Amino acid sequence: MRIEALEIRRVQLPLVSPFRTSFGTESVHEALIIFLETDVGSGWGECVTSPEPLYSSEFIDAAWLAMRRFFVPRLTEQSELTAAGVAPLLREFKGHRMAKSALEMAVLDAELRAAGISLQQYLGGSGTAVAPGVSVGIMDSLPELLDAVDSYVEDGYRRVKLKIEPGWDLEVVAAVRERVGPSFMLQVDANAAYSRADTGHLEKLDEFDLLLIEQPLDEEDILGHVQLAERLATPICLDESIVSARAAADALSLGACSIVNIKPGRVGGYLEARKVHDVCAAHGVPVWCGGMLETGIGRAANLALATLPGFLLPGDISATNRYFHADLTDPFVLVNGSIAVPSGPGIGVDVNDEALDEFTREVELISRQDD
Repeated sequence: MRIEALEIRRVQLPLVSPFRTSFGTESVHEALIIFLETDVGSGWGECVTSPEPLYSSEFIDAAWLAMRRFFVPRLTEQSELTAAGVAPLLREFKGHRMAKSALEMAVLDAELRAAGISLQQYLGGSGTAVAPGVSVGIMDSLPELLDAVDSYVEDGYRRVKLKIEPGWDLEVVAAVRERVGPSFMLQVDANAAYSRADTGHLEKLDEFDLLLIEQPLDEEDILGHVQLAERLATPICLDESIVSARAAADALSLGACSIVNIKPGRVGGYLEARKVHDVCAAHGVPVWCGGMLETGIGRAANLALATLPGFLLPGDISATNRYFHADLTDPFVLVNGSIAVPSGPGIGVDVNDEALDEFTREVELISRQDD
């Protein structure tokens, strides 16, 4: 295929309620949406970078610049571009995995739509629905948190993930565990808020029979996670540290984790995400699909990914109304504890042009420059 034109849009979608983690608080979800036109059809992608480099070193302005100045010119000069060829073409450019992922996703969507193949089918997934979990942010008070957890459990979510940080951890987890009962799947996410010096404190989480503790230490502290795993009975799951299939293989071989959170944007795309899944499966390690508050574009693709056989734990895909009153696509709805997986070609959803225009704050069109 050949790219004829590519559009980058910065969108801002108000959140239903503020979402706070140890990195900060979001009231509006900001993302970059990619729309490309090719000689065989069109495709959509979503770049999940944040406005500031807090979750990772990537951020929206840098992603936009990297795409416009380096990545898009490299891709538009190709006359026979494929989704599988995107990563090799962009490999010499260091980092910016989320920006690369968005472009690969758009090319993959266009390629699969033209072929009449769904993303789920292409990746090798199966099933018509996914049973998701829900991520609950840090709140102003414990009663407010308990009310939120009650609401999500009543909605039918099979698993609750609590964001924690120093000062908002043991008491909070104890209260939620008592509220949801001993058999309910409960896990925590530290977003690298702790250090090796907190090992004794983190050991106290063992009494709550958690499904896992996600990314307790800095993303580069693999040795620290190895040492922590030796001390804790609670399984350690890595998120920010897993930036590729190779990183996953290294972490598993060293014993730094026994569960992996796969985020396609973080690892550079859905094709690399599938490789991470395969590495974990070879090690007998379960995975789950993390979320970055995606719009319906990224949410649809994540649902397809989460149907691969190694995704044994509920992910953070959640229904649309968990985050947005209005989205760029038709809403994803939780029915009997599950969300339907799109079955149409490509990512399987259509974008609402009116909603896209409503939430767009900036747009740039890049056309192919023919010789």
